[in-house]
Amino acid sequence: MDVIKKYFPHLNVLQEKQFEALGLLYPDWNDKINVISRKDIDNLYVNHILHSLAIAKFLDPVPGTTFMDLGTGGGFPGIPLAILWPECRFHLVDRIGKKLKVAQSIAETIGLENVTFQHGDVSECKEKFDFVISRAVMRLDDLFKIARRNISADSRNGYPNGLICLKGGDMSQESQGLKNEFFEYDLTVYFGEPFFETKKLVYVPL
Repeated sequence: MDVIKKYFPHLNVLQEKQFEALGLLYPDWNDKINVISRKDIDNLYVNHILHSLAIAKFLDPVPGTTFMDLGTGGGFPGIPLAILWPECRFHLVDRIGKKLKVAQSIAETIGLENVTFQHGDVSECKEKFDFVISRAVMRLDDLFKIARRNISADSRNGYPNGLICLKGGDMSQESQGLKNEFFEYDLTVYFGEPFFETKKLVYVPL
């Protein structure tokens, strides 16, 4: 939890309690349903929560901004961002029901009121969002082909609406089929922990 406060020192009391609760709830759920690698659960705060919050170092959304978390798994990056941005709305989508059940239970336990959940394929969602966010779900070019259908053309933030995803490694292969311009940022710009040395944030405007 200290590493979250290190990079996000202005959390209010409720946000601190919610982030602290994640440190208890995820390990407890992980004993029942494997949503995070059992070898990695001890690194929950850096490798999963802080990693998710990298998006908040890139974007400062206006109240009312909407996000779809595509392939959320156990709730990353959607749940940490929903804690940080209570005035924004998040729709978490995943095809694996048991993982989504974990995310939904955790959101309910900590009192998140700005999240909704959808079990199934993203093609079943007809709603438009300001941004689609995702964490290492699939190749960048394939991901954007799927995500663009759910991105609204009406931007209201400092950036055009688009896809924001968290990736690792070289993007040259992943972006070969991508026709849109994209921007990548090394997460070492934001965070000093060794985990982030190969991690990137990638933004693809609509």
